[in-house]
Amino acid sequence: MASFVDRVTLHASAGKGGDGCISVHREKFVPLGGPDGGSGGRGGDVILVVDANVTTLLDFHHSPHRNASSGRQGHGSLKNGADGEDLILGVPNGTVVLSPQGVVLADLVGVGSRFVAAKGGLGGLGNAALASSRRRAPGFALLGEPGEKRTLILELKSVADIGLIGFPSAGKSSLIAAISAARPKIADYPFTTLAPNLGVVQAGDSRFTVADVPGLIPGASEGKGLGLEFLRHVERCAALVHVLDCGTLESDRDPVKDFEIIERELEKYSADLSDRPRIIALNKVDLPDGKAMADMVEQTFRERGYEVFQISAAARIGLQELLYAMARLVSTYRANQVLEEKTRIVLRPTPVDDAGFTVSVDEDGTFTVVGTRPERWVHQTNFSNPEAVGYLADRLASLGVERELFRKGAKEGDEVRIGNGDDAVVFDWHPTIEAGAELLAGPRGDDMRIPRGWEKFDEEAVDQLDDDELAAQWEYQVSDPTSPRVEGEK
Repeated sequence: MASFVDRVTLHASAGKGGDGCISVHREKFVPLGGPDGGSGGRGGDVILVVDANVTTLLDFHHSPHRNASSGRQGHGSLKNGADGEDLILGVPNGTVVLSPQGVVLADLVGVGSRFVAAKGGLGGLGNAALASSRRRAPGFALLGEPGEKRTLILELKSVADIGLIGFPSAGKSSLIAAISAARPKIADYPFTTLAPNLGVVQAGDSRFTVADVPGLIPGASEGKGLGLEFLRHVERCAALVHVLDCGTLESDRDPVKDFEIIERELEKYSADLSDRPRIIALNKVDLPDGKAMADMVEQTFRERGYEVFQISAAARIGLQELLYAMARLVSTYRANQVLEEKTRIVLRPTPVDDAGFTVSVDEDGTFTVVGTRPERWVHQTNFSNPEAVGYLADRLASLGVERELFRKGAKEGDEVRIGNGDDAVVFDWHPTIEAGAELLAGPRGDDMRIPRGWEKFDEEAVDQLDDDELAAQWEYQVSDPTSPRVEGEK
């Protein structure tokens, strides 16, 4: 079973907000107590936090679906519901958070760094919070907003000062075992190292970390071997150490050729690695052929401007000089760091001219409204309550959704969808005066809001109408100066 996982897919689901409460205050001798329904609690967030005790993403590999708790419903007597608990997920230092499309959302560096992977839904307002001078006793409350659901890619890039790179069986694992307390698996066959190993090294007063990266081969940057999976672990290193095998038994290989192949793979993977300092470690000089090969190529590397050290990880030859050279590079890098490396969270602010929603027309003539606020308002609406539906219509009109639908050419009865996917709400559009319904009429004086058949006044039906119906009929008739007046009305 794998013990090191450095790339996983996380399905984070935040908690749903609690529903608001519909309640009217009732107390003896207190008439018209008024609304006192409390609001629902906020849903819990899913939060990623860098934990020093976590070194792998293995837990997410086995359990990729993580859910935060939901908020509680509000109650009467102005009692708000409890908030849902946030779900805190520990991740290793150096974790990068990406969208499924590969867009970097956050780069978590440093213990305690946090990133909200999924935000909890807002609690619905109770009828007490919805009361106003126009709506003194609301007979509805808002539903809790669904929690955010996101699919994220977590990618671990080891935070090490020195990266050991080279061909398989070049001696990288033996070297890190010799200079630190790390105990990687060591054997005389390729790809012994299946996961990066980190070791802490002490050289004089300098203390730094070294990463042993699995062996690279030609084509590693294109996915061959194990290189593509682990090349990311050298991106944060302050310097790179080429561990070159001077005792290889393969006739078509030599240290210079191995060095050039690895450099080409690094350049193909990331151009940012070209400016990292390099050290050349010619390994296996304890072998007669290895010593001869090291003496032959050492001058070639020095002429190219590299520090070169002849070492033997197995016999522990030349390691002290190599360690102090590593320490100098790390000290120089740290001294040149103006600011301490911190968490980087990518912010994409909303443009100042953003209306908050967009309206598009599909091929089938359906109008689709997409926007954070319209979609949230729809999710908060109880469509079985006519008063709540009217409140939603007022909110959409105030945002300008109806005006935009009219501008796009929507007509009465056209299908309008708010949102996308399974959570979308579809309804037939009936314009209001806010959206210019009077402009949808035919000839002047023909108001489409007046039901057909009301244009001709039926005097015999007056006695059958109650006061409300008579008032409604008078309101319609007065809009047309040619219509007969109701007798007795002014």
